[in-house]
This record gives sequence, C-alpha cells and structure tokens, in this order.
Amino acid sequence: MKIGGLAERTGVSARMLRYYEQQHLLTPARTANGYRSYLPADVDRVQQIRALLDAGLPTRFVRAVLDMGLTSDEPPVAGWTPTCTSTFAGMLRTELDRLEDRLRCLARSRDAVRQYLDTVTVAETVA
Repeated sequence: MKIGGLAERTGVSARMLRYYEQQHLLTPARTANGYRSYLPADVDRVQQIRALLDAGLPTRFVRAVLDMGLTSDEPPVAGWTPTCTSTFAGMLRTELDRLEDRLRCLARSRDAVRQYLDTVTVAETVA
C-alpha cells in the first residue's frame, strides 16, 4: 500500500509517516518508481509507534524498544544485541520513572472521575 493508504488506515498523516521513516522507526520498501510501499504489518507498527510516543517516549527510546521486538511478535532487528551503554540505561530509567509518575497521576484522575460519577445524580436535559 502507498503512504496515503497507510495514513488513512492509521490516522497518522503522511508527513508524520515520513518523519517516522527519517527516525528509522518505519522502513518501507520502494517501488521501481521510488514510491514508498507498505505492508499490512506496518499498520500495527505505526500503532505501536503512536502508543509509545503518546506515552511520552522520545523517538530514540521508541526505536530501541521496537528494535528489540518487545512490542510485537517480530524478532529483534538484525544486529540487535541485548546491551546498551550505562548512559542510555540511565536515560531509560529516568524515562521509566517519569512514566510511572504519569501513570500514578492518571490513576488518581481516573479514580476522581469515577468517584464523581458514582456520587452525582445524572439529570436528563430537556431541549
């Protein structure tokens, strides 16, 4: 499928898909005329990318997670090794702490909304 088809199926703009390619998050094949060609599996890949980015991970961390193959049934990318620098590991730990804080905040917000809805009486509006 072409980039427009992938954009339509994922709700991600073609411009953003090209950015994902620049960041090595997505690797489309190229047709003889140079057009990008995507596989059905790329729909899942884009959804995984979006989920990780929406969680607040920077693209360099998203690439590391995707390269490892943890978010899908895909094997690790060729040449991937289960090692990283201490600097990168420290950055990931900091990012993990930030995500954990965000999850705690979201859980508190969810609980507050749930409590509100459990407490109030919902009145039907009359137009």
